[in-house]
Amino acid sequence: MTAPTIHASAVLFGHRGILIRGPSGSGKSALALQLLQSANDGFACLVGDDRIHLEAVHGRLLMRPSAALQGLIEIRGTGIVRFPFESMALAHVVIDLQAENPARLPEPGDLTTVIEGVRLARLPVAPGPDALARVFAYLKRGNETSGL
Repeated sequence: MTAPTIHASAVLFGHRGILIRGPSGSGKSALALQLLQSANDGFACLVGDDRIHLEAVHGRLLMRPSAALQGLIEIRGTGIVRFPFESMALAHVVIDLQAENPARLPEPGDLTTVIEGVRLARLPVAPGPDALARVFAYLKRGNETSGL
């Protein structure tokens, strides 16, 4: 596959494709696992963990798992575990973990990013244990499409 890859995790949560970026050890896999486990009666499925292929098609960003890692996710303290996965999902929002000094009241430009020429909603999340709560609050507000 010639599509570029990035060090990230990706989850399909309901109809929203969530790309989770951050430095090594920032909690990308942990947040992906929390999203998968918190779906309750809704739908959530792993797209990929550790390496994600990205491809811009018709103004949208497609996410695919790395072929060598598809269906695998790291659970810290447990190891690599197999999960059901989607072979492709459309990206709707980017979660940037351990974002440097995210503003309490961010400017609109802080809440978008461009990947492979595609503008996406972005949620910068500071280091700390509240990433899942921030992501849920963000998704509940429906901000994943604001400004796009």
